Amino acid sequence: MKDGFIKVAAITPNIKVADCIYNTEKILEKVHELSKLHVKIMVFPELSITGYTVHDLFLQDVLLEEARNNLIKICNETASIDAVLFIGLPLEVKSKLYNVCAVLHKGKILGFVPKHYLPTYGEFYEGRHFAKGKPEYEMIRFNGQDIPFGMNLLFTCENMEHVVLSAELCEDLWVPCPPSTFHALNGATIIANLSASNEMVGKTNYRQNLVSLHSARLICGYIYASAGRGESTQDLVFGGHKLISENGSILAESKPFTDDVIISEIDVNRLSFERRKMSTYSSGSFDLPNYDCDNNNYCNIYFSFEKEETALSRQYDKHPFVPGNIQLRNERCEEILKMQAMGLVKRIEHIGIKTVTLGISGGLDSTLALLVCARAFDILGLDRSGIISVTMPAFGTTDRTYNNACKLTNTLGATLKEIPISDSVIQHFKDIGQDINVHDVTYENGQARERTQVLMDVANKTGGIVIGTGDLSELALGWATYNGDHMSMYGVNASIPKTLVRYLVGYYADTCGNDKLAFILRDILDTPVSPELLPPEDGKISQKTEDIVGPYELHDFYLYYSLRAGFTPEKTLRIAARTFEGDYDEETLLKWLKNFYRRFFSQQFKRSCLPDGPKVGSVALSPRGDLRMPSDASSRIWMDRL
Repeated sequence: MKDGFIKVAAITPNIKVADCIYNTEKILEKVHELSKLHVKIMVFPELSITGYTVHDLFLQDVLLEEARNNLIKICNETASIDAVLFIGLPLEVKSKLYNVCAVLHKGKILGFVPKHYLPTYGEFYEGRHFAKGKPEYEMIRFNGQDIPFGMNLLFTCENMEHVVLSAELCEDLWVPCPPSTFHALNGATIIANLSASNEMVGKTNYRQNLVSLHSARLICGYIYASAGRGESTQDLVFGGHKLISENGSILAESKPFTDDVIISEIDVNRLSFERRKMSTYSSGSFDLPNYDCDNNNYCNIYFSFEKEETALSRQYDKHPFVPGNIQLRNERCEEILKMQAMGLVKRIEHIGIKTVTLGISGGLDSTLALLVCARAFDILGLDRSGIISVTMPAFGTTDRTYNNACKLTNTLGATLKEIPISDSVIQHFKDIGQDINVHDVTYENGQARERTQVLMDVANKTGGIVIGTGDLSELALGWATYNGDHMSMYGVNASIPKTLVRYLVGYYADTCGNDKLAFILRDILDTPVSPELLPPEDGKISQKTEDIVGPYELHDFYLYYSLRAGFTPEKTLRIAARTFEGDYDEETLLKWLKNFYRRFFSQQFKRSCLPDGPKVGSVALSPRGDLRMPSDASSRIWMDRL
């Protein structure tokens, strides 16, 4: 349970309809098996003790008594099991029969949650046997104990504050306003759904979308366990579909028609972080009949888990900004390029200009910026010759990058302007007393600022604006010269991380339909990332950015999970060690994570005065609409944890 992870499971035991003894044995087998795997939340299907398809046998005293007796047996045989169990059975209360979920922990029944929405069509005629559950809870007597009975029950872990559980049953999810909506608004972070949903063509995909989107809307974990082949009787077939979802992401899903178990870990700390971020996530913003969103009508039942570290089975993407699915990745790349271009289109239209200026280096960032400019000009119906692409050779420029910059500009039909800056920089060094043989930060930044001055003046001369090329990763690390490449009139790459820049350029190469352009773009992709501010060695790039600040794939990983997901430094390191196992050792991961936090805090002053740029993803660092962070905030408590 370290770092907010809690191991959960959805289970479909192989049952026999109306055989409570057999079904209970199968349930207990799974409980003991999963307990050895340290699963803390186990969800079984609807009416799993009796079976769902017993029809009018639900009215038989024999079946109801056996269901009660076998629930008591489960309690007795799980007294040492440190897990919360959600198990379905029919339960008679005040001469009414209810389809309920019994919630157990260490042999104790914490509460009974009745189903509210009873289907009354086809084979699913539950209204024939069951009464509707009510939101208001009451205390009922069961096996010599007073136990809460009602829909509005929250099961809260006292020693893990973000673990708040609730339950709903099958059809409750499929209605326009599910009960779990109110459970979540009153604090539930994990919803258990005990279901007996039959299979039909297309229903599996619909169910998957339903669970995924519902967990996203509620910002919750959702565990869905449906009845399996043991229920397949008469006119219906049951597939045992199981899903574990977290805030819209499917963490685990069963194969069709399998009575098995799925296991994953839900991150309740992240769910809490996401809810804190969303100011509209509020229980008092609306009200509906029979529900009280202000928590006056909810019963909190408390329990405690034994503390232990949760072993992780879930996977994290090495490149969280880049979709893993190739088709989705291509769609996302096209969407992002359009968003970047349309942001620039608006700026050009508003100012009323016909030219833009940007520095072209033969590197990835300036390449992407030039491609975006070309798209924007095409949308506006402007001649691409209005794109003034300026190459400014200096002390660190290599033939490879210079040639690629020139070829790229000419192939796209932009205007190439070559302005060598070495003489200007040498004169500037003389003016300020800088020894040209001392390759320090002044040596590097003097070139960067000279380039920006040239671009600004060329833009003035041609009646345009300067397009910034710096990306999100560089902004996060402060890897930019203040008032050098840090400054522009519009930064089209401002919310594009370096790992995504690479995919965008690669996508353009694959889809442009121009072999010459594609060849140039692929050579740029193969070129080491470098600001080229130090003299080359044997004609090759000597200054490689990732040797200095660290691998961008690590920094983008750290940026996403620390800023977007709100992970603590130690949690970020933990999942990085798991994700990059075999690529980097933990010492290397820790080294660059420390560097990330150090630079992220110390370089905020550069981000406090960023130019405008289009936001295309969920992580951005604009001081106006995204990251409101003091320029002088201390990193001490974050660094101390590392």
